[in-house]
Amino acid sequence: MLILGSQSPRRKEILQMAQIPFKVEIIDVFEDVKENNPKDYVLKTALKKGLAYCEKFDKDVLLCCDTIVEVDGHILEKPKDINDAKRMIKEISGRSHYVHTGVFLGKKDDYTNFVETTTVYVRKMSDIEICEYVKTSEPYDKAGSYAIQGIFGKYIEKIDGDYYNVMGLPLCEVVKHLNKYI
Repeated sequence: MLILGSQSPRRKEILQMAQIPFKVEIIDVFEDVKENNPKDYVLKTALKKGLAYCEKFDKDVLLCCDTIVEVDGHILEKPKDINDAKRMIKEISGRSHYVHTGVFLGKKDDYTNFVETTTVYVRKMSDIEICEYVKTSEPYDKAGSYAIQGIFGKYIEKIDGDYYNVMGLPLCEVVKHLNKYI
């Protein structure tokens, strides 16, 4: 059985949609990764989560992820408040950015740790559009303050890469690796 070490409703939704059997288990993992490189940050964060889960679930196949948005080499995580969400949306408006998901998949002594990257192109948004968007509930539990599959989808011009990666789980790559363990 696959154990998903995540509270993300989007990761659960993607696995269910793909008809991959799993159960969710939640443990507290202190994510104190000190890393400036965005790809290394998500890779190390996913690894830290995965290894922490291995201590409790040492016989199971584990899936742990971390997703961030990168703009100009710096990391956008989940917004702290409405002003932080507004700042992030202004930062990605009218340009491209990267979404990186770090993945830990496997067992204690046999696992894969990788990063999937998708480039997202956002059309220029007016100040009114930004203000209206951040007044919704959508931005507040998502890296970069947006959901591609939600209201914000109308502002996305195109992507290069895995759509599901932008939601937080690079489905195609996960399935490729998952076949090794299940």
